[in-house]
Amino acid sequence: MVTSEKVIKIIATGFGAGLSPVMPGTAGTLVGALICLAFLPLHWILRFLFVIFLTGVAVYVSHRAEEIYGKKDDQRIVIDEIAGFQIALLPVAINFLNLLLAFVLFRIFDIFKPFPLRRFQEFPGGWGVVADDVGAGIYTAAILLLLLIFGVL
Repeated sequence: MVTSEKVIKIIATGFGAGLSPVMPGTAGTLVGALICLAFLPLHWILRFLFVIFLTGVAVYVSHRAEEIYGKKDDQRIVIDEIAGFQIALLPVAINFLNLLLAFVLFRIFDIFKPFPLRRFQEFPGGWGVVADDVGAGIYTAAILLLLLIFGVL
């Protein structure tokens, strides 16, 4: 029997990616990249609506997962990376080059948390888990958009 706690763990860990003994956040971002590929045929507006929905789910699930794991922003929780990575690719086409650039940039921003992303982790509950990754996604999206505008992409 599948309990609601099991469902929360499955979603929070990105279907188990967050259980990786090495770099669970990177594993979660890889799941995010696969989800982007799955939504490749969708119109931009539908992708945008999906990202809003997924971010809301991530906030709720992260909050519940923190309660289950008994730890603030437990490294097993990677739904935040998955949601943040979706944001990163919103302004550009989903192709190999953009996925690769977004992956590298997103991981850099997620790991180093430039101002003010580190402070976002102080938000309560699931908001504190997800907000810094949303910010990393926005930073990444901004750079990709600039590269697109200036004809680099």
